[in-house]
Amino acid sequence: VGIVNSHEMIHYDDVESDMRVLAEDLVFNKNPEATERMLERTNWEKEAAAARKNNQPVPRKPRVIVRKPKKQFAWDEFQERPCLEPPAPCSEYAQKKIPVSYVWTKLSHPSIIAIRSDKLSDPSVKGKAAGWSDMGLEWNQPTDMAPLGFPYFVRGRDSVRAYITQLFSSEITLYDGAMGTMIQNQGKWLDEAAYRGERFADWSCNVKGNNDLLSLSQPAVIKKIYTQYLESGSRLIGTNTFSSTTIAQADYKMESLAYELNYAGARLAREACDAVTATDPSRPRFVVGAIGPTNRTGSISPSVEDPSARNVTFDELVEAYFEQVVGLVDGGADILMVETIFDTLNAKAALFAVGEYLERAEVDIPVFVSGTLVDLSGRTLSGQTTEAFYASIRHAKPMCVGLNCALGAQQMVPFVKRLSACAECFVHVYSNAGLPNAMGGYDDTPADMARYNTAFFENGYLNMVGGCCGSTPPHIAALGETAKNFKPRALLPLRRPKMWLSGLEDLVVDDVYNHLGMPFLNVGERCNIAGSIKFKKLMMAGNYGEAMDIAKKQVVDGANVIDINVDDGMLDGTAAMQKFVKIAVTEPEIAKVPFMLDASKFDIVMAGLKWCQGKPIVNSISLKVGEDLFIQHATLLRKHGAAVVVMAFDENGQAATEEEKIRICKRSYDVLVNKVHFPPEDIIFDPNVLTIGTGMEEHSNYGVDFIKATKTIKEQCPYVKISGGISNLSFGFRGVNLIRESIHSVFLYHAIIESGMDVGIVNSHEMIHYDEVPADLLKLCEDLVFNKNPEATERMLERTNQEKERIENAKKGIFTTAAPKVETWRDKNCTERLSHALINGITEYIDQDTEEARIAAAKPLEVIEGPLMAGMNIVGDRFGSGQMFLPQVIKSARVMKKAVAYLLPYMEKEKREKMIREGKDPDAVDENDTSAFQGTFLIATVKGDVHDIGKNIVAVVLGCNNFKVYDIGVMVPCDKILDEAQRLKVDVIGLSGLITPSLDEMVNVAIEMKKRGMTQPLLIGGATTSKMHTAVKIAPSYTTPQHPVIHVLDASRAVTVVSNLLNQNKEDFVESIMEEYDELREDHYASLENRAFLTLPQAIKNRKVIDFVACPPASKPNHVGVKVVTKSIEEILPYIDWNPFFQTWELRGRYPNRGYPKIFNDEKVGSEAKKLHNDALAMIEDVRNTKALYMKGIVGLFPANTVNTEDVEVYTDETRSKVAAKFCMLRQQAEKEGDSPYFSQADFIAPKDSGIDDYMGMFAVACFGCESEVTRFEAMNDDYSKIMVQALADRFVEAFAEAVHKDIRTDIWGYAPNESLSEDDLLKVKYQGIRPAPGYPSQPDHTEKSTMWELMKVADKTGIELSESLSMMPASSVSALVFAHKESEYFAVGQIAKDQVTSYADRKGMDLGTMERWLNPILNYDR
Repeated sequence: VGIVNSHEMIHYDDVESDMRVLAEDLVFNKNPEATERMLERTNWEKEAAAARKNNQPVPRKPRVIVRKPKKQFAWDEFQERPCLEPPAPCSEYAQKKIPVSYVWTKLSHPSIIAIRSDKLSDPSVKGKAAGWSDMGLEWNQPTDMAPLGFPYFVRGRDSVRAYITQLFSSEITLYDGAMGTMIQNQGKWLDEAAYRGERFADWSCNVKGNNDLLSLSQPAVIKKIYTQYLESGSRLIGTNTFSSTTIAQADYKMESLAYELNYAGARLAREACDAVTATDPSRPRFVVGAIGPTNRTGSISPSVEDPSARNVTFDELVEAYFEQVVGLVDGGADILMVETIFDTLNAKAALFAVGEYLERAEVDIPVFVSGTLVDLSGRTLSGQTTEAFYASIRHAKPMCVGLNCALGAQQMVPFVKRLSACAECFVHVYSNAGLPNAMGGYDDTPADMARYNTAFFENGYLNMVGGCCGSTPPHIAALGETAKNFKPRALLPLRRPKMWLSGLEDLVVDDVYNHLGMPFLNVGERCNIAGSIKFKKLMMAGNYGEAMDIAKKQVVDGANVIDINVDDGMLDGTAAMQKFVKIAVTEPEIAKVPFMLDASKFDIVMAGLKWCQGKPIVNSISLKVGEDLFIQHATLLRKHGAAVVVMAFDENGQAATEEEKIRICKRSYDVLVNKVHFPPEDIIFDPNVLTIGTGMEEHSNYGVDFIKATKTIKEQCPYVKISGGISNLSFGFRGVNLIRESIHSVFLYHAIIESGMDVGIVNSHEMIHYDEVPADLLKLCEDLVFNKNPEATERMLERTNQEKERIENAKKGIFTTAAPKVETWRDKNCTERLSHALINGITEYIDQDTEEARIAAAKPLEVIEGPLMAGMNIVGDRFGSGQMFLPQVIKSARVMKKAVAYLLPYMEKEKREKMIREGKDPDAVDENDTSAFQGTFLIATVKGDVHDIGKNIVAVVLGCNNFKVYDIGVMVPCDKILDEAQRLKVDVIGLSGLITPSLDEMVNVAIEMKKRGMTQPLLIGGATTSKMHTAVKIAPSYTTPQHPVIHVLDASRAVTVVSNLLNQNKEDFVESIMEEYDELREDHYASLENRAFLTLPQAIKNRKVIDFVACPPASKPNHVGVKVVTKSIEEILPYIDWNPFFQTWELRGRYPNRGYPKIFNDEKVGSEAKKLHNDALAMIEDVRNTKALYMKGIVGLFPANTVNTEDVEVYTDETRSKVAAKFCMLRQQAEKEGDSPYFSQADFIAPKDSGIDDYMGMFAVACFGCESEVTRFEAMNDDYSKIMVQALADRFVEAFAEAVHKDIRTDIWGYAPNESLSEDDLLKVKYQGIRPAPGYPSQPDHTEKSTMWELMKVADKTGIELSESLSMMPASSVSALVFAHKESEYFAVGQIAKDQVTSYADRKGMDLGTMERWLNPILNYDR
């Protein structure tokens, strides 16, 4: 019964799903925030009702999280079953439990032999104290020494893994107690002299306290302690090797003894174990090689001021631990224990070293791991929780994991409980004998310790127990007496594999739900240079502190994982990745979540991985590098324990269709799981989310293909995850968030709920729940995503226009949903059609529309000043705001020029008739009449430089913005530039250049402008120019507030700069530029003061020294001498690198769509990039048919040797008696950290005095015909095609160079005849040898080209010439030296000191002043 208002009652089934959740939480008190959330919803209901009543927009409903069910697959129906043994490593030896031979003399791996070298010699000295007559390496026993089967064990016959499994499953096994406590208990006799013993009596420093040394100086003491623990019941004995690494022994200057300490510590334990086992063979004893943490940490900075500082690297730890493992195993260890871990990164290095040893030795030795929690917070010193610690090291498949030291048993109980609940392997504890007292001692008696450990036994937490600090043999005996009354811990049941990541805290990805209640992992995207302009600026400025703030905010906002990407051409990616990760791991708010290490180069990923103590994700690898390298990458990641994103690419490119996505992912899965043994649950496939709604039929099914492929991939590849770049899907509808978010919501809902998508880099703040998508829009999205309707794109565009109109009306206070009338642009009036044609670059109707406008206008000029300029103003505004891109602007310019060209005859006729009427001479035309323009601009490529593509682009862009541009060409002398500027009275002057000598010429122009008293601002641009060089070298020669010198990065900046120089904001604009340049100059000169340089002799002493005997030069070339080469366009097409092509056009994709072909998926520039690429392909087809462009070059291969360490002589023939030419090389001088060598190209050629024959190659290649095509397109007023052919000529010659270099390697020289690399691998320089170009970082001196040209007679044989500034002509030319040695590598010379410049000038026979002029950009001093 109830007293109710029946009219207002709602049936339970009619309650909205989100309201039902709120009501149930409130009624059943399920959520402490239930009242607050219901009040929030109540207020919204009131506001929504009021909005509807007043015809206002309804506010957004407060979101209620209702968890959606996770898509289930057949492999999810995993039946838990008892586990009979802990997980084993993936090696055949571990999987099959193949017994170890214990005959270590058979090991032949060079790394093991190298460590043993000279360490086992002279037993009369090294074995004297222990009474050893030899330093044996064979610990196998006769197979019939004991009966077969448990509880007996015979080394060489039985598997340690199998025995320990049965032992730990049948009893709580006793480990030993404290070694340090027992040593301290020896009494006062164990003084400094005793520590030294006879062998180390004269050691140079005090050694007391180096307990590990006692294995060598007092072996009887150590062996007695081992025996006492064994007699107290210990079945496993830890060796006295806690600090026996080169790193820890450095405190005593005993690094060289590391191997011996481990060998002796293990051998003494081996002898003690065997002696006690002989008394009762049914209770065999085992030696556990103890591997301590060292006294340095990989995750913690030793400097308060610098969180990125470290006193040890991962690789140094691995090297030290590897030597320790060799010594322990050689000494007879049965098991290896990485113990007392306070920094998990150190443990990961130790486990990596153990893994490398087991792989190289081809054996199975069980590994135990023991962590240390530093206080009652239950975390390691480096901040990890118990679960995160285990998740970080479980990839190494430890047989037993546990905790030791720091705390007593009472304090450890809650943490051991947590470890026991999550560890798939056996679990141990060896606690201290209580907490230390005021005097540093331990008060727990044996009975106390046994009583406090009982909690572990009663709850079934342990398989092995022992003691740490303060414990003694009586403590161990008491533990044994208590433990024997309890059963050991049962292994956790076998459960469905799940991806288990970790930072300072652990994260089970399969159990994650995002803020929308979806089973989906949100990856934070803002710590990505390509995804965040703010982050990029901070990283480029080295502002890591504020970059950390961005990372923290992502975690606060709900990111489950932080993506870290520092890819940028101007940034040292490896150094930046390392520094960012090193700082991030010290920030608890950031480091608590796992990282996704993201880079286009695998080396950068690895650099970051080596500083992660947790288990991160690596993004990404793929089969596009070829299966062999793919396996190498995946194997290395498995060894480090990382999860991995695998892109759906293979050797043939990107997967687009459902079938290709499935095929490539399944192939990748089979390789990873079956060949690499990669855990399938740690694989994330990215099958490529591609764009829909483009209007292209072939794109319409991309959404369906991804969703279907996701489901099939997960069906065929058990336990994997699926990820994708969601923003790619809808970039055709950019600018209207509701539309985009709705498309994403529908796509994700079906991809997640129906197909099982798991992961994505998304902006969680903008995501819309599926239930929140408006009903009408939901239908449109479903049609579009699932390609249900051939008109889906058109209807969505109509809905987009409605939404745009609604937004505009809302700004005006008008709220309506009426759809606007849809019309085509050809239905508009003539003025609007002309503007549309200009904005969209359409030339098809330009003549007829221009004629229509001319007829309607009073005079032709009105057409230009009216609709044409109105359209160009829109183009300029959109380009400046980033709404239009350079290719579109160039196309707009083409339309404008064609329209003006059409009107020109009419305007000329009108002008002549007017002048005749006024009695003037109609032929007297004032060419300087620029009154109709915003301003005038003169631009030129400076003397000696033939490159003009960038100049041409700037000219077109400024022209599009109504500036009168005077382009006076290339290789223009200073006087001509200034004479023309003064004659034409231009407002601004621009200088362009590509080669480094052009930088000096620009300085010269600035100086001459000052001498002439000129007042025009000077703009500087071109590939070799920079803001820093402009500020330091050029600006001081001319800059004043009236006429500044300004560096312009690219065409998109030119309009803003010139406009600001010619408007009322000039004073403020120039002042800010001058202040910035003042700061740059101060920074530059401060850096010179702070930067140290070696003298040339010092640099030579520290040069790269190649052992040409051990690693000889490449073989003699098949063809010695000079050879002219040609190739057709068809032959070079596969070698084209398209990335610089898009950079020329200032199109840059953002993560995850950087580079070709992923740029086509970019939401901002992808559509335009695709159009541009299609235009390029059409032009390529045209020049292939017309033969307008052609390739020609020359190759030279010569006998060569280095002389006097710095120069390379090439000889006329094999007698090497006559020098044909000498190539002078430059060497690095800027001081480096560590032991890195100071490179010169001369290092890569065998020295003459070595008597070893070597060779050096060179080539020069060019693309001819471009200049004629440029002239042709200029005559057609077609700037777009002119710039296109120049951009393609540059791509052709670079591809030609790539192809020629391959021919050199495989045929002409022939040192790599069997090379088989994909085009992608070629572009990534994965071949043997290098081809540095004169004038570039490895040899930044253009004058070496003259030597090359004279030696090969390049101009005579090919037509490729050099200008006076040594620019190659034609502009699309490439030259290079060719080095073939395996150890040759690219490097940057960087700045050099005057002593080297003086030496270099002398060796080249040039005066110092001339030499300084050529080398000016790299001088570390002002000349």
